[in-house]
Amino acid sequence: MPVPGPVPGPVPGPFSGPDRTWLVALAAALWGTDALLRLPLAGALPASTIGFWEHLIIVVVLVPFLPSALRAFRAAPARDRLAFVVIGAGASAVATALFTEAFRFGDPVTPVVLQKLQPLIAVVVAAALIGERVRGGYWFFAVPALAGAWLMAFRDPFDAAPQALAAALLAVGAAALWALGTVLGRLVGTRTAARDVTVLRFAIGLPASAVVLAVDGGPLFVTPAQLGPLALLALIPGLLGLTLYYRGLRTTAAARATLAEMAFPVTAALIGVTLLGAQLAWTQWLGLAVIVVSVTALGLRERGSRPVVEPAPA
Repeated sequence: MPVPGPVPGPVPGPFSGPDRTWLVALAAALWGTDALLRLPLAGALPASTIGFWEHLIIVVVLVPFLPSALRAFRAAPARDRLAFVVIGAGASAVATALFTEAFRFGDPVTPVVLQKLQPLIAVVVAAALIGERVRGGYWFFAVPALAGAWLMAFRDPFDAAPQALAAALLAVGAAALWALGTVLGRLVGTRTAARDVTVLRFAIGLPASAVVLAVDGGPLFVTPAQLGPLALLALIPGLLGLTLYYRGLRTTAAARATLAEMAFPVTAALIGVTLLGAQLAWTQWLGLAVIVVSVTALGLRERGSRPVVEPAPA
């Protein structure tokens, strides 16, 4: 299960211990392997079935931590409980279904690379929900990234095929929901332990994904041959990637972490072209480069003395 990237902004500190930039890069590279496992499954199972089993497997692994997370949920104020439900249902269950469905329409690289738009979307969501102010300089990063997303999504950027458009819209919809989850996660994370937030995300996402499965009418059961790839998908680019990423951030300077996250789209592109048979036009390679440079530059700018996003008052 892909996990949302960070919103531009400071990483909690101070840093203590050895630098773990390599751990952030490893986590980002694990996210880039998602298509290697998801694409074959998307050709055999509905997106709703894949999303349900991803959540089920992760929740089974996290069962020992579930009582603590449920106590934290009961103790949280009503606003935080609502945020947890939105994170689990929208940013986890529905977003995963949209992301998986995108692979049915497009190549194995584009849906993954378009996830790099999450920080740009999250900035706008944060401004709307938690009162952060966006300065005019934000658009110097957002406009090139959006242009890069258009180039990346279509082999012929001046003649967008309906199938490619559907894939792009599904992927961007997933990115928007993950960005919403990231902003709400920041909001509740000031009062709830990070581990409890992670457990609640998947625990609430499980019944929500069951509802998506029921509405879609997909099969509940999978074959033993499909269970292995589903477990790898849920645990390696999903839970393991998330765990390594946040562990790496504890002692990694934000500027280095931003650069290390470039391993995500680069790994996705390399795997897509070499192992999954994707053939990208030169304009798509250009779009990939523009997205990576724009989002990375925004992340680096946010760590400087004049960020384009002003934090909300306490």
